Amino acid sequence: MNGDGIALKAENLSKKFGDIIAVDRVSFEVGKGEIFGFLGPNGAGKSTTMRMLTGIIRPDTGNVILNRIDMAKDPVSAKMVTGVIPEVGNVYGDLTARKNIELAGRYYGMPKSVLSGKTDELLARLGLSERADSRVSTFSKGMKQRISIACAIIHSPSVLFLDEPTEGLDVQSKRLIVDTIRDMNSRGCTIFLTTHNIEDANRICQRVGIINRGKLVAMDRPENLKKAFDKSQVIEISLDRAVEPAALAHSSISKVEILGDRLRMQSEDPDATIKHLAIWTQANGIRIMTLTMVGPSLEEAFVQLTGGMK
Repeated sequence: MNGDGIALKAENLSKKFGDIIAVDRVSFEVGKGEIFGFLGPNGAGKSTTMRMLTGIIRPDTGNVILNRIDMAKDPVSAKMVTGVIPEVGNVYGDLTARKNIELAGRYYGMPKSVLSGKTDELLARLGLSERADSRVSTFSKGMKQRISIACAIIHSPSVLFLDEPTEGLDVQSKRLIVDTIRDMNSRGCTIFLTTHNIEDANRICQRVGIINRGKLVAMDRPENLKKAFDKSQVIEISLDRAVEPAALAHSSISKVEILGDRLRMQSEDPDATIKHLAIWTQANGIRIMTLTMVGPSLEEAFVQLTGGMK
């Protein structure tokens, strides 16, 4: 990846708080137009890394380059090309939704002639037009997060940072946030997303980095990470009656567990397992309702890379 194609570069970032090493010599690059997920268990160093990348705190060692701007040498210019959605909302409760967004736009030097129309556009896109002139203190957590997003993208940043953006939100708000991330990315915005929600990362990220105890332990496309831990296949079967997992014992099956109305089994030899299931169900007069082969999950890779910590 050449310098022109890099939106974000972290070089040997480290940060200590007292005797605790929160981030330990972390380096990576994020390409322009990429949706990059930064995963890790709680306390792994995600938010500390995010704060260094966005210039909120200074690293003890290392540096951050944003769109070829050195954060240490020119922090104002670096921050002007970014938008940040923190884990804890930073909107003003005593201002209306509209005033919050317009205030953010003025911070970025947007002219009033452009700001009004862009504010109305964002309020409509985030489903808040009817509450545009209501005080944010009356909003739900999900609505406040939507205002945080509007404030972060009002100036059309080239790099957007999101710190656990869907944590604790209702389904509708989560969907709106994910749709907004995809829309911004389709317009050329680079997305940097920190999360411990593996499903979010698997669904929207093109590459992920995994941090654990301050160290970067893996970085690749989600599918490649999953394949790296593909030691066995998973078979899920639904039968027309309940059976004990032990009844399906076979030399090709290493583990069987109940998953709702299905049985989930791990197999080193799926061909032998499926043949065994067909013979066993026929012999016992049991019908197979569904049978599915399931590939490895990003969650399984995450758990192994972080030593089982979530």
